[in-house]
Amino acid sequence: MTDATTKPTIVLVHGAWADGSSWDAVTRALQAQGYTVLVPPNLLRGLTDDAAYVASFLAQRTSGPVVLVGHSYGGAVITNAGAAAGDVRALVYVNAFMPDEGVTVLQILDGSGSALAVADPTTVFDIAGYPGAPEGAAEVFLKADVVHGSFAQDLPEADRWTIVASQRPASLVANVTPSGAPAWKTIPSWAVIGTDDRVIPVAVLRRMAERAGSTVSEVDGASHVSMVSHPDAAVSAILAAAGTV
Repeated sequence: MTDATTKPTIVLVHGAWADGSSWDAVTRALQAQGYTVLVPPNLLRGLTDDAAYVASFLAQRTSGPVVLVGHSYGGAVITNAGAAAGDVRALVYVNAFMPDEGVTVLQILDGSGSALAVADPTTVFDIAGYPGAPEGAAEVFLKADVVHGSFAQDLPEADRWTIVASQRPASLVANVTPSGAPAWKTIPSWAVIGTDDRVIPVAVLRRMAERAGSTVSEVDGASHVSMVSHPDAAVSAILAAAGTV
């Protein structure tokens, strides 16, 4: 069990259309309880490279036990990085993807009713090229109406507009890269599920968590960004995970 001298390091991995600031409230709450918290950048360039970066970060920036936390696409990243480096003892998924081996994020969302699972991606995304992009790759930004209505609909309007303005885009490659061997098969996991998630529908979140044998907590009415709108739920799950290390 965790005590004052053996507290694990908490590493928080953000998802697409976000950056480390999406964890600000969670970070402050955990720091107030004496935890070391690290929030690395998620490159959002492709699952293989993104997971390798986080694994490298864990290897170089942590020592001792780690609770590794992911939101949204960050869940796919920690699924691939969790067993690759560092001493990861627990995984926490906050409205996050938990892919099985060989499965892509796009496949998880296909036919799910997700607001992003549409026939014409230009109806929900603005797409732009970027220097050095691999063949067929481009950056995708959420359209403003998607942020307001499906991504962060439970946040105040001013906060939603801030997300629209500051979103960190993901490469199209990120959602079509097959996942590797999942860390949740060998590392205990917790899952926080916002029940009004319109990006990863609640039935999908529940199914992934059940398959992984995760300890589940649900946040009634919370959107995809439940760690922003209801940070206490994420903090509680992280503390529960940390308490088992």
